[in-house]
Amino acid sequence: MAKVEYAKDSNLRSILKGLTWRIVATTTTAVIAYFITGQLDLALKIGAIEVFAKIGIYYLHERLWLLVPRGTIRKIYKKEMDECEKNVETA
Repeated sequence: MAKVEYAKDSNLRSILKGLTWRIVATTTTAVIAYFITGQLDLALKIGAIEVFAKIGIYYLHERLWLLVPRGTIRKIYKKEMDECEKNVETA
């Protein structure tokens, strides 16, 4: 059986990806909050809380996905599809 290889991002790369994404996502959140509340100060407060919480969540999410070897989900899907085809053929 062939060994499944998967790419690894360094910790620094994951942090940088998280930071750049947070800029985009937090700006979006603050703009939406402003449109809903009409209050710039409240929108900025919401954005400030959101940015710190989600940087940590994104980093953990990224690192957890690195534990899943590439091709694992595809193998599970293929196995399920093969079993469904067998069930259709025997029905």
